[in-house]
Amino acid sequence: MILTRILTKKLTSFWLMSLAGVAFICFITAMFSFFQLTYAFQQQKVSELESMLQQQFAVNIAPEERWELNNWLPPLLHAYQAESFVLSKEKVTLFEYRQDKAQPAGVRYSSKLEHGLKMELVLPQPFNKHEVSAYEWMILVVGCIAVMLFVRFGFRWFSEQLNGIEDLAQRANLILTGQRDKALAEKGHGRPRMINRAMTQLLLELYEAHKERARFDQFIRSNTFLDAETGIGNRLFLKNRLDALSNSSGMMTPGVLYLFEMEDLDLLSREIGEQELNEMLSQIITTINQILVSKANTIFSRRSYNQFAVVVPQISQKEADQLAAKLLKASLSRIDSLIDTPDDFLHFGGAYFDVGDDKDALVEEAEQALRSAQFQGGSSWFMYDKGAVDGDLSKGSVRWRSFLENVLVSKRVFLFSQPVVDSDLNAHHQEVSCRLRDTQGNLVRATLFLPMAIKCGLTPQIERQVIEMVLFDLLPKQNDTSLKFSINLSLDTLTSRAFIRWLKTTLLEYRHLAPRIIFEVNEDILVHNQEVLTEPLDMISKMGAGVCVDRVGQQVVSTEYLQRYPISLIKLHRSIVSQIHLRAENQLFVRSLIAGLFRTDVQVCAEGVEVFEEWQTLQILGVSAGQGSFFSEPVEEV
Repeated sequence: MILTRILTKKLTSFWLMSLAGVAFICFITAMFSFFQLTYAFQQQKVSELESMLQQQFAVNIAPEERWELNNWLPPLLHAYQAESFVLSKEKVTLFEYRQDKAQPAGVRYSSKLEHGLKMELVLPQPFNKHEVSAYEWMILVVGCIAVMLFVRFGFRWFSEQLNGIEDLAQRANLILTGQRDKALAEKGHGRPRMINRAMTQLLLELYEAHKERARFDQFIRSNTFLDAETGIGNRLFLKNRLDALSNSSGMMTPGVLYLFEMEDLDLLSREIGEQELNEMLSQIITTINQILVSKANTIFSRRSYNQFAVVVPQISQKEADQLAAKLLKASLSRIDSLIDTPDDFLHFGGAYFDVGDDKDALVEEAEQALRSAQFQGGSSWFMYDKGAVDGDLSKGSVRWRSFLENVLVSKRVFLFSQPVVDSDLNAHHQEVSCRLRDTQGNLVRATLFLPMAIKCGLTPQIERQVIEMVLFDLLPKQNDTSLKFSINLSLDTLTSRAFIRWLKTTLLEYRHLAPRIIFEVNEDILVHNQEVLTEPLDMISKMGAGVCVDRVGQQVVSTEYLQRYPISLIKLHRSIVSQIHLRAENQLFVRSLIAGLFRTDVQVCAEGVEVFEEWQTLQILGVSAGQGSFFSEPVEEV
């Protein structure tokens, strides 16, 4: 825009200089023309006098017909305002005339006539006797004012036209920088107006195309991973999420898997009708979702026509028993309020799992627990118990708060980094995670303490300490000054005003390091908190840091948020990456996502890459970078 303003000033200056030059040339030309015309008029008088004198002394004129020079020549010279006049013939003066008063030097005319006559005439300068009248002055002033008004009008018109071009340039700059929403909102008064209207129409069509693309992506994801009747995850969705919670060593986090089944659901459908049955299922699903809303990263899906599954990670066995009883009670209460059902209509079976448990064995245990609940008679629940109780999760929130506060005060937060590599296996960036060390020297993993930190409201303090360690310790030690580091931020952190003020001040102070930091935010958080997160993420982007969306594909949501936030990188969830070389539906999702990012600067990265076949397939699909155990495990930074 600076270049556009400079061009505008240059064009305006050139226009004014050109107009002033033309006016000056016209004025000079008019003056010379007027002078020339005046002298030509005076020369015409002299020529007439010469003609009269030659006629007076013509041979064929009789002497009696000749006029006496003293009779007619003095009045004529007086009328010409001649200063002097001498008429001679062969050095004999025939007539001489001079004014009584001396005059300034005039214009001298000397000419030889016929019959040996010679005339010398001195006339005054053409403008010496002329005085400009008030009328002439008025005409001159009015003309100058008219010219100035015309120049002023022309200048304003020209400036408006150039301002219109500047508006077009500003909109074009917004489009080139990816700020299409601002370009669409700032229609302005761009000129030529046809180009401005064309840009607006194209932006509207592009906006609708992006919305249609997002709806198409959501349609693909919905038809691939969602149950068509209930709108929750299907069997494939459950399988992908269980794969994401596990690796080759088994489950990566403790939790519980519930299976609940409705007996004779097909018979009930024939009795009450398909519409009433769908209404009942919708009410039950809404009730269960309301109970699970307080549990982070839960999975709710439909395994078959009458069987559903719920996975709740990061929960103790005691809480799992309480949750099973609560789910059963709330579901039965909702069913009884809608229709009359048998006493043994609904059964819950749960299997608690610990870190390292096999996911296939987990599903079998949950099915056995479901069968045990059915054998008990009546609507009931049963928990498969193999003695897998996570002692750490059984701690009370008071003990967790005390532990976390002591860790923060004594700064027992330790950083681990995992490389993210590009297609050439070069370092793209390093993702930083943290673990805590207890008083016995044992490391507490993030999957264990983060849910408790969220409950205690201490995530902003923990993530602030991680950012300080990256800025003050990790980045200055790196020999490669181009290597970037990514840090995860939670919803509580991004909505904390005190944290955002501190982050803004810190990034301003270390603005030379800000471009080397990427902040990662969960996709589910971005989708459901757009109004709250727009301002802090814009601030992060303006400070020079990058914004990354992780866990993309974990939930079935629209990708319209990619147009709303200043995102430079997205990371596919491990459930999409796991065995992608064998899953055509996951490949279809990745293709659709990358196609929607065409002509943008957003890069796609894959999390949880474990085998070569997965990485090879991801590269073929167009994924820019990968992260996982196939490349490297997380390494502690010392």
